[in-house]
Amino acid sequence: MGKRIREGRRIKTLTPYNMIIPYIMSVRSDSQNNIATYVDVSAADNLIRRLRSEGYVSIGILHVLLAAYVRALSQRPGVNRFIRGQKIYARNGIIINIIVKRKMSIDSADTSVKLHLEPTDTLIDIYNKWTELYNRIIETDDNGMDKTARIICYIPGLVKKFVIGTMRFLDYFGLLPRAIVNVSPFHGSMFITNMASLNIPPIVHHLYNFGNVPVFIAFGAKRYQIVANDDGTVTKNRVIDIIANMDERICDGFYYASTLKLFKKYFQNPEELLKAPETVVEDIP
Repeated sequence: MGKRIREGRRIKTLTPYNMIIPYIMSVRSDSQNNIATYVDVSAADNLIRRLRSEGYVSIGILHVLLAAYVRALSQRPGVNRFIRGQKIYARNGIIINIIVKRKMSIDSADTSVKLHLEPTDTLIDIYNKWTELYNRIIETDDNGMDKTARIICYIPGLVKKFVIGTMRFLDYFGLLPRAIVNVSPFHGSMFITNMASLNIPPIVHHLYNFGNVPVFIAFGAKRYQIVANDDGTVTKNRVIDIIANMDERICDGFYYASTLKLFKKYFQNPEELLKAPETVVEDIP
C-alpha cells in the first residue's frame, strides 16, 4: 500500500479539557466556527505595483495573503495543528491547498494543488514557489489528484463506496499511503479559495470530515469601505472581505483571535513580509 508518511507529532502536554474535546466533537463538521472580516489592501496594492515593476509580473493579493498567513503561523503554530484519530498533532511544515482553473471559463475543469511552504518563507519565496507550481500544473494535462480521482472513478459504485470507507479507516489511524496523502486536497494546513478571480464576495465554505485540514479561507473581490478613524475623520478605503472556517478543537478562541490579529497586521504592513521572521515559535511538546 505504499510507505506511510509522518505528517506531524502528537502533542501530549495539552490540558485534559483540550484532549477530551475531539472525543466529544468527533467530526470536523460538528466543530467548525467561522468568522467574517475584512482587511485594507492599500499597502498591499502599493507593494504589488512596486514588485511588478521590479520583474515579479504576476504577483498579487493571493501571494500577500498567503505570506501574511504563513508569517502568522510562524508565531502562532497552534493553528497549524490537526486532528487524527481523536488526537491532536503539530504539523510538520505548512501545506496550502488551492483549487485552480486551467482557464478562466465555465467549461474549464478545476484541479487542486498543494503548495509546500516553510515558516521562514518570505513573500518572494512564496511567489516563486507558487509560480513554479502553477506553471507546472498548467503545462501538464493531469496532476496527482486528477489521476488518483480518475482511477477511483473506474471502480464500480458499491466497490467504490467500500474503497472510500477503507481510506477513511486508514486515515483515522494515519495509515494512508504516502502517494495518496501527497496529492490529497483534504490533508494540509489550510484550504484557500480565491473568489476575487470571479469578481464575487467570499463564501462560507464547510470543512471536510475526511482528511485533516483545520482551516478553510475564502476571500472576495476588492471593494470600498467607509471607515471612521480614531481622530474623527472618515476615509474611503479599499478592502477585501475574508471568511475563515476553523476547527475549534485544535486551539481555543483566544488563540485563534490572536492569530487573526497578527495576520491582519502583517497583511496591512506587507513590507515586513519581504524579510524572514526574526524568530520562529515552535509548538508545545
